[in-house]
Amino acid sequence: MFERYSFSLPTQVEFQAGIACEAASMIKNTVEGKRVFLVTDPGLMQAGIVEPVLDGLKSNGYETELFDRVQPNPKDADCEAGGELIREFAADIVLAVGGGSVLDAAKAIAMLHTHEGRLAQYEGRGKVQNAVTPLVTVPTTAGTGSEVTRSAVITDTGRKFKMTIKDIRMAPRLAIVDPQVTYSLPPAIAASTGMDAFVHAIEAFTCKAASPFSDAWAREAMRRIFPNLREAAVNGTKKARDEMMLGSLMAGVAFSHADVAAVHCLAEALGGLYDTPHGVANSIFLPIVTEFNVPANPAKHAEAARICGLPVEGLDDLAASAALVAELRRLAHDIGIPQLKDVPGVDRADFGRLAEASFVNGSTPDNCRDVSEEDYLGLLEKAFASGTPA
Repeated sequence: MFERYSFSLPTQVEFQAGIACEAASMIKNTVEGKRVFLVTDPGLMQAGIVEPVLDGLKSNGYETELFDRVQPNPKDADCEAGGELIREFAADIVLAVGGGSVLDAAKAIAMLHTHEGRLAQYEGRGKVQNAVTPLVTVPTTAGTGSEVTRSAVITDTGRKFKMTIKDIRMAPRLAIVDPQVTYSLPPAIAASTGMDAFVHAIEAFTCKAASPFSDAWAREAMRRIFPNLREAAVNGTKKARDEMMLGSLMAGVAFSHADVAAVHCLAEALGGLYDTPHGVANSIFLPIVTEFNVPANPAKHAEAARICGLPVEGLDDLAASAALVAELRRLAHDIGIPQLKDVPGVDRADFGRLAEASFVNGSTPDNCRDVSEEDYLGLLEKAFASGTPA
C-alpha cells in the first residue's frame, strides 16, 4: 500500500534554446499587469544578457524598474532594499534574470512586496500568509533549479546563517528556460553549478521525503546530468549544456517535491559563515556525505550508480554504491572542485559552529541516515582531511 503523496507544480515551463529574448511576449500571455520589477546582478548586466530582455519589455509597452544589486549568496539587506523599491514602484510582476542567487532574491523581494517587516520573520515554513507578487524566472545557470521551486535561501548577515523561506505561494508563475544563455558560462561556474544540480537530484532520490513522483523526476535528472557534466564543464559543448539545463530543471522539480539533505545542510552552513559559492560547497561534501549515507539505503544508491551509467553490473548494492562514491570523488577532482582545506576562510576552529548550523537546518531530518551534530563534525573533519582521489 502506497503512502499518501502530494504533488503540485504551479509553474508553467517554457524550454527552448534562444527563447529568453521572447520573455516579454510569454509574460504577456501568462501574467496580467504592465509594471515589471526586473531583478538581476551586475555581472549579467555587463555581459549583455539582460539588455535584450529589457528591450523586449519596453517594445511591448511594459514599464520597468531595474534592481541589479544581488550578490552571490543573496543577503537579507539587499532583499529588504529590493522590497522597499518594489513597494515604491508598485510592481505587477517580478522578473528574475540570473542564477540561483538572483532567483532566490527575487522570490524574497516578491514576498516582501506583499508582507511587512524583516525577511527573517518569514524563515521556515508556514510564515507566508498573503499572495506573493507574480514571479517570472529566466535562469542563466544550469544548477539551482530555483526557477521551479517554492523556496528562497537567503543569508542572514547578522547570524552569518543561511535561512530558508518556503511556501507554495513563492513558486514562480512562469519559468523561461533557455540553455543558450549558458553557452558562454566559464568552466568553473559550469562545473560547480552542474554539481549543484546533481546534488539536488541524488538527495531528492535518496532522502526520507522521496516519493514515486519525485523519484521519477530525480531519475531522469541524474540520467541527463551525470553523463554530460564533465563535457559541459571542460569543453562547454552546446549539446552537453542543453542536457545540463534540462537536467537541472528536472532536479529542481524533484527536490522541491521531496527535499534536499545533509549535503545541503553542510553547504549552507559553510556558505553562511564564509560566503562560499553554494555549488562549490555542495560539490565538496557530496562524496563524503554519500559514503556516510550508503548504509541507510544501499539499494537506492546502487540504483543511482546504474542510472549514472557506471559499470556496476553484477555487483551487489554495497559494491555498486562504493563505485558511485569513488566516481563522485573523481568527477569533483576532474572538473576542478577545490578541497575544503583550500576554501578561503575555512578554519577548523569553526567546525563546531558549522556542525551546529548544519544540524539545525530544516533538511537534516530528511537525510536518509539519521545524522547528529557529532556526525556533522566528523563529516567536516573528513572533508578537511580528504586528498586527491586515486
